[in-house]
Amino acid sequence: MSRLQELFKRKDNNVLNVYCTAGYPELGSTIEVIKALQENGADIIELGMPYSDPLADGPVIQQSSTIALANGMTIKKLFEQLKNLRKEISIPVLLMGYMNPILQYGFEKFCADAAAVGIDGLILPDLPEHEFETEYGAIIKKNELDFIFLVTPETSEARIKKLDELSSGFLYAVSSSSTTGKEKNMQDVSMYLQKLKSLKLKNPVLVGFGIKDKASFDAACANANGAIIGTAYIKALAGAGNAGDITREFLQSIRT
Repeated sequence: MSRLQELFKRKDNNVLNVYCTAGYPELGSTIEVIKALQENGADIIELGMPYSDPLADGPVIQQSSTIALANGMTIKKLFEQLKNLRKEISIPVLLMGYMNPILQYGFEKFCADAAAVGIDGLILPDLPEHEFETEYGAIIKKNELDFIFLVTPETSEARIKKLDELSSGFLYAVSSSSTTGKEKNMQDVSMYLQKLKSLKLKNPVLVGFGIKDKASFDAACANANGAIIGTAYIKALAGAGNAGDITREFLQSIRT
């Protein structure tokens, strides 16, 4: 059983997935931030691999990527930083990123190296379903990595069911067809999540985009297994103070 399966077997509600950018705010911050997230109540860590053209990301996460790249973060450097990951980190860790730098690195090598350091799964928003089925899915599966597809309120019922079938770990429900960090009408999001719930999908559902505080987290969790917070946490990390203190205060504000 994968770490994600174990998590959802043990806990099927209020699952908190927190996004952070590798190499942000400093090149050496990656492990410090991951540890702080685990110690302060995150259930899953979604580790963003910085890229110069991140299609799904809003300005805050784009800026964190720009800073991380300027700090010298690369996929190779990231795997070096993660080589002792599982000596200290027991919760699921996912890599989120885009195909271009992964293809430059070598897709098969990337999956093998990710598995070797203890990564649990991948979120690659620009990997199309057809290419996943015909080419890349087999490599991902061979390396025992989960793969999480994204669905939006505009995704047809038939396609939602297809992407749910192809996904493992969980299904990522984007709260609306926009970039991360935008304000969302949680009532509209609630109707969309109720529709997903009625489809009786095989995977748990986590909601992302626009979840920023306790109120939006609780509202998302009312109709899904949990939620993903990214922009609000990256904003917090940009403030003064060390990552441990910032993370503790931020996660306490969500959890209590």
